[in-house]
Amino acid sequence: MSQGKLSNVGPKSAAWLRQVGIRTQDELVAAGAVGAFMKVKRAGFKPSLNLLYALEGALLGCHWQQVPEARRAQMCAEVEELTALLPNKKGRPGPVTYSEGVSRPTDNDAADSSGMEMSFGFDDAGGGDSSGGGDSSAD
Repeated sequence: MSQGKLSNVGPKSAAWLRQVGIRTQDELVAAGAVGAFMKVKRAGFKPSLNLLYALEGALLGCHWQQVPEARRAQMCAEVEELTALLPNKKGRPGPVTYSEGVSRPTDNDAADSSGMEMSFGFDDAGGGDSSGGGDSSAD
């Protein structure tokens, strides 16, 4: 932090904050403890709740252990709410791909001279997977 060292914030936490664009006391005040914590989390770091309490303590001018329990609970609820909105990286689907499938007769066959339809792997009436299911993509 360029306006002097914040209480409760060690070198690792200060480095995380700098990397997410929080370099001054004023920037921390503007982001708030929860906002700054979520910026660190969204950047891919794995902060513990101690960072959240430390940031709030720095804003309140007290030791992080002196942050009132009611305020801690309120901040944790806010973090849980905001974390639920983040994309789930573990269950994230892969890239969208398509393949050309064998066409099935449709009412528009006279207008389609290519004989090929786009297949998106769905078993639908418009020309998808006619195999009845399963993954036909090759890795």
